Amino acid sequence: MRFDTKIAIIVRTDLADWQKLNVTAFLASGLAHATDEIVGKPYEDASGNAYLPMFREPVLVHGADAPALARARARALSRSLPTALFTEDLFRTGNEDDNRAAVRAVEADALNLVGLGIYGPRSQVDKVTKGLKLHG
Repeated sequence: MRFDTKIAIIVRTDLADWQKLNVTAFLASGLAHATDEIVGKPYEDASGNAYLPMFREPVLVHGADAPALARARARALSRSLPTALFTEDLFRTGNEDDNRAAVRAVEADALNLVGLGIYGPRSQVDKVTKGLKLHG
């Protein structure tokens, strides 16, 4: 099935593996709030156990260096796409309030990005991620 929308996560390639996974999880949690339609319905197994709903479409994870992440952020914002971000400063904070304060303290062009999550029309997300390779 081909969706009209796309979910993309871009992670800086020089991070430790645990950081890449952590950043990806945080960004995905942010994108889950992009629209009401991004998440599907809850699951249930044959024994009647309930499970949480997940994204209704695949998530493509790309790798990038710092300059490519900055370009992707600028492209996403210029297209008004729902965007989640994770900066290097967030590895040193311990709570949500400090996370927001760490981002707010830095001008957009000076953010030390380690990851982005982007959601929107397929063609627009493809333009944002153009030239980036899938992670792995």
